[in-house]
Amino acid sequence: MPKMKTHSGAKKRFKVTGSGKIMKQQAGMRHNLEVKSAHRKARLNQDQVLAPQDAKVIKKMLGK
Repeated sequence: MPKMKTHSGAKKRFKVTGSGKIMKQQAGMRHNLEVKSAHRKARLNQDQVLAPQDAKVIKKMLGK
């Protein structure tokens, strides 16, 4: 049986925690940062837990 290859795009965007949750970067931190408040930028800069429905697909892409 051939080995399952990891999806290159997924491995750059997601990481798996020790407990098995999938973390992702919050959208909205790429441009127009001067108009966003410091509070908003701090909130957007934190990693988020992926929704369980999406996590199932991403785990398969990562070969977990």
